[in-house]
Amino acid sequence: MLRVVVLGAAAGGGVPQWNCGCTVCREARENRELQRTQASIAVSGDGEHWYLVNASPDLRQQLMATPQLRPKAGELRHSPIAGVILTNGEIDAVAGLLSMREGSPFTLYAHERVLAILRSNSIFNVLGEHNVKRQPIEVDRAFEPALPDGSPSGMEILPFAVPGKGAWYLEGKAHPAGGDAVGDTLGLRILDKKSGKYFCFLAACARMTDNLKSRLTGAALVFFDGTVWRDDELIVQGLGTKTGRSMGHISMSGEHGAIESLAGLDIGRRVFLHINNSNPALLPGSDERQAVEQAGWQIPADGTEITL
Repeated sequence: MLRVVVLGAAAGGGVPQWNCGCTVCREARENRELQRTQASIAVSGDGEHWYLVNASPDLRQQLMATPQLRPKAGELRHSPIAGVILTNGEIDAVAGLLSMREGSPFTLYAHERVLAILRSNSIFNVLGEHNVKRQPIEVDRAFEPALPDGSPSGMEILPFAVPGKGAWYLEGKAHPAGGDAVGDTLGLRILDKKSGKYFCFLAACARMTDNLKSRLTGAALVFFDGTVWRDDELIVQGLGTKTGRSMGHISMSGEHGAIESLAGLDIGRRVFLHINNSNPALLPGSDERQAVEQAGWQIPADGTEITL
């Protein structure tokens, strides 16, 4: 049985964003139910050992708010977190690692392109490799993360390439790993080896492809990039100059958007995450939220737990 906890559902900056006065952020400052921290989930096959998928800048706050991830009663130093799996090298996926520097051992799983980014920035050396083993993962090669004692976790994780782009802070610069961009943006298929059930996690996706549709078909649960409602959302609201797609994110709505592209596929539960503060679908009374829910999608609150 897989247990999944949504630690955070928002895109970079969270909701409300610290310097934003858009409609969603204004309402979120007055209504805690609208507030979201930055996107991450935790998954466990046994309810005792947990693996984070991405480590957001809000990780400390998320761990404090999640009983499943607190130290065991009676232990002076303990964490149920056995590993962290990174799907990209963006700030909102890796910055939380710096909050895990207090000496508890865990394994860090990431593509070599992301590991190269961490190696190139000496601040991540606070995660000494005597405590934090860095384990490379490869596209289309499944692996089973180990428990702290080295025994199998019972989960099989398959990383796969997703249309996207590299970390924005590397734009115009040489990537520390060199070469092409394969591995910059990953999706994950996480399978319970005992039951055969699996779910997919995609925090970023620039466009839908037939290959991606085939990978998602049959999943009991899909977490999917919900950054923007419409591609030109930031431009229309006066919040930025980039489209969603230029930032590596498909829109929820519209022709070729996530809702249309995944309609009709054999998918159990459909959940948006990595939702930007500009996205009106965050507002429960909005037409956009109604359209999301009518299409069979969910926008989760932080702390939502799902069992497969």
